[in-house]
This record gives sequence, C-alpha cells and structure tokens, in this order.
Amino acid sequence: MLDATFRSRRSAVTAVNGMVATSQPLAAQAGLRVLQDGGNAADAAVATAAMLNVVEPNSCGMGGDCFALFYEVGSGQITALNGSGRAPAGASIEELRGLGYERMPTFTAHTVTVPGAVAGWCDLLDRHGTRDLATVLAPAIETAREGFGVTEWISHHWQRQVERLLRDPAWTNGDLDIGPPQPSGYELLHEGHAPRPGDRMKMPELARSLAAVAEGGADAFYRGDLGRALSEHVRAYGGWITPEDLAAHESTWDEPISVEYRGVRLWECPPNGQGIIAAIAARLADGFDLGGMDEADRTHLAVECMRRGRADALRYVGDPRCVEVPTETLLSDAYTERRRAEINPKRASRHAGPGRIGTDTVYVSVVDGAGNACSCIGSLFMGFGTSLVVPGTGISLQNRGAGFSLDETHPNALAPGRRPFHTIIPALTTTPDGALESCYGVMGGPMQPQGHLQVLINRFDRGLEPQAALDRPRWRLDDEGHLFVEVGTDERVVAELERRGHEVTVVEGPERSQFGSGQIIRRDPENGVLTGASDPRADGAAVGY
Repeated sequence: MLDATFRSRRSAVTAVNGMVATSQPLAAQAGLRVLQDGGNAADAAVATAAMLNVVEPNSCGMGGDCFALFYEVGSGQITALNGSGRAPAGASIEELRGLGYERMPTFTAHTVTVPGAVAGWCDLLDRHGTRDLATVLAPAIETAREGFGVTEWISHHWQRQVERLLRDPAWTNGDLDIGPPQPSGYELLHEGHAPRPGDRMKMPELARSLAAVAEGGADAFYRGDLGRALSEHVRAYGGWITPEDLAAHESTWDEPISVEYRGVRLWECPPNGQGIIAAIAARLADGFDLGGMDEADRTHLAVECMRRGRADALRYVGDPRCVEVPTETLLSDAYTERRRAEINPKRASRHAGPGRIGTDTVYVSVVDGAGNACSCIGSLFMGFGTSLVVPGTGISLQNRGAGFSLDETHPNALAPGRRPFHTIIPALTTTPDGALESCYGVMGGPMQPQGHLQVLINRFDRGLEPQAALDRPRWRLDDEGHLFVEVGTDERVVAELERRGHEVTVVEGPERSQFGSGQIIRRDPENGVLTGASDPRADGAAVGY
C-alpha cells in the first residue's frame, strides 16, 4: 500500500555545473546526462520531457502539449514558448449539443485537440538548443525499448486508469459517447495490468514512435504515418482531427508576462494559460505584509487573493489570437488596488466574482552551468488524457478540449482553430537587475497558480529555503470556492479559517496528490551555486554536478 505521508526530510541539493529537477529520478538523470555531455538547459529540458513521456506516461507525452520559459544568460532575455494545440477545423458546439452535451465532455474523442508537445520540443531546440533532436531523445528511446523499474507513486496513478485505457464497458464517467473497447490500450499496460511498483515496464511501440521523431523531426509526427494513424483513431471514436489539422499546427513564441513580488520579478507565460492567475494573485498579495502576520491571517489573505485571480481568469481568458484578453488591465495598478480593497481581512468571500473592467502534469526545471534556465511543463491533462491510445504507437492522446466552454458568448468557447484555456504553467523569478533568481513550477491542474503563489510566500515572506518551501502543507481552492488544506496544517489555523467563513476540508492519504508537486532550482547570482529542491509529493529528484 502506498505510504502518502510525504515526509521528505531532504536537505538541499547543490551544484555548480548544472542541475535538473523533476518528478521522476530517471528523467532527471536523462537531463543531467545531456548537461554533462555539453548540452545546455534547452537540450536537457527536452531530454527530460521525453524521458518523462516514458517513465510517467500517465501525465505527459507526445500526444499532449507543452509550455516553456527560457532565460538566456548573456542577454537576460526571457522567451515564452506556447506549445499548445488548437481545436480541429471540424470542432462544433452545435454537434456536441446535438449529441446531448450541455457542457464539454471529459474523455471523448471530441476533447482531443492537436497535440503540440512534439513541435514544442523541436522549436525549443531550434531556437535555444545546441544538440540535435536524435541526441536528446536517445535516453528516452533506449529506456522505452529496454524497460525501466516503475516507481510507487506513478504505479498508484497508473492503476487507477486501466478501465479507461481499455474503454472497458464497465467504466462509466458521465460522458454520453466514449466509443467501443480499445485493444490498443494494452500497449500501455504490463502483461495486461497496470505495472506495480518494481515491475520492469517496456514500451516498444512508444520507442518506435520516439525513434521516428528523432529521425524525421516534427514532420514525422504532423505530416507522416504517426499523424495519419492519430487522425484515424480519433475519428474512429467520433472526434474531429484530420491530417490537415495536424499539418497546420505550429508553436508560437509569446511575450511573457511579469509582476514584482517582494523585490523579485515573477515571470509567467501569457494566456491562453493560467499563469495570469498567479500574476494577479501575486500583485494583490504584494500589498499585504504577509511576512509579519500569523499563519491564519496570512493563509486567509492569500486565499482571498487567489479567489480573485481565478475568478478574473475564468471570466476573461481565452485564446488571445481569437478573442481580446485584457491582460494589461488585469495586471494594472488601478485594477489591482480596486480588487485588493474588496478583500475583508477577517471574513471569507466564498464566491468572489470577476472584477469589472472598462489534472496530471509534469514539470521540469533545468539550469545549466552558464546560467541559462529552462522552465518547462508538459501534460496530457487528466491521467492519460482521453486515454485513447493510437494503435501501434504507444501514444496516448490529451483531452485538453475538455477545457473549452459550450457557451458561444464566452471568450473560451469551443471554435475551430482556437486554443483552450490551459492549466499548465512554468515560472521563473529574476532579481531587480535581471539576473536569474530561480526556475520553478508546481504541477496539478488548477493547483498550479495556487502552488506558484504559495511557494513565493513561503520563500519571500516566510524566508524558507527552497526544499522547506515545497515541504510545507498547502491549501487549494476548488471551482466552487471550497478550501482544502493538507494534513499537517495547524488545527488552530483550520479552526480560525472556518470561523472566518471558509468551508474547509482537511485532506490526507493519496488524495493529497491534489496539492500538486513542485520543483525549484535557485541560482546564486554572486557565485553561480545552484540549490535544488524536489517535492516529496512525487517520486522525483533534483540532481546536479
């Protein structure tokens, strides 16, 4: 049985020549191997992400999306890669309503958007890397072919997805049309069952798919046999993706957004992602003396800041290339002051609405010896995404389309060629003079901006070192405004939050996965020493040399 007490008792990991932190040790080692062979942060990030596709396939992969922030040490420039895919040309709210849906389904083929991860890997290497695709994919290909020992936390999540992978008729999920049973789901099982801790898992189909991309680049995925097989499988289950949709895909390079917090600058990817939630909440929280407060006051105010950030993003954020997203207004001084004034320091506003204006994921943090940093995140969304596995490829397909709205008037409405509201967000912090301070992220669907804020507070208000900042118990708001707190939170703090009107549930055991897991690499700008931390809520590690 899984022990989910998550007591890390870890000290910091330090290095000077390079470091990788992620949620699975073999993946961290793959990235470190690339650094030791002379690659840079971008090269190592792609190698780590590809290895995570193998050793943590429930969370990420070639059938998903990715985002990245890259810090270039020579110029201090930060670039933002949007590797998320778009809705197919045939996507139709009318069709879904005709099938009986009042809101987006969760696991049907209709929720498969064009996967952007492979193009994202290629584009990150093209712009910032120093190694070719074949070199950085080699560790993942070898591991998928030869097999690896499955870790306990990943096994736990894998075991929960077997019926969905097989499209077992006994599986019910509330969707009206999930399609027939799926024999190809066995490609992601071990001798017909989910791998148990310590099983040696081989994935020959996935090894061949990664090798095809290593040889043929993005074209092998978007314009070759892999893409044709992907389209055929999605359409066999009622989805919309065509070869033309795949061939039209491209990543975009965006201007990152940033806000000041306690003397550092927090950097996030802009919409269509939810990094703006962390930015809004951090701006609001920066106006309170959280470091001088007791734990109940500090938690209450942080929660109230997050309520407003979430409410604003869920109301106004969509694909900025298709709808107008008022990013500048939401982060402006005037708007921030007005929203901050709404917060009652002694009373919860359970259902804070938007202000008026005029799952499962993997995260990778890499800093190389020169000081370049890549904050990279990838996801299939919910465990194994749709769990549709393209036959003969070992590729499971995301369900990012589940993030769309069926309200035609909403900025995030389903429409052809539109990117959905996205949960996965990487982060960076820099010093006042523009030097890299840290490369970090927290996984876990809607938990991600909440984790970003809590790490900031733990580090810069409470003065905690990176590992301690990740170890501390967390809280999480859900879509209904309910507050969940992790076991280990002081009972007196819980009681005070309830007295102020928060509806609180204390969570323990494996369900603590809802609080996400994070990675941090801090760089000392004076001597270049790297300090790494890896969240105890996953199987991961920070490794350096």
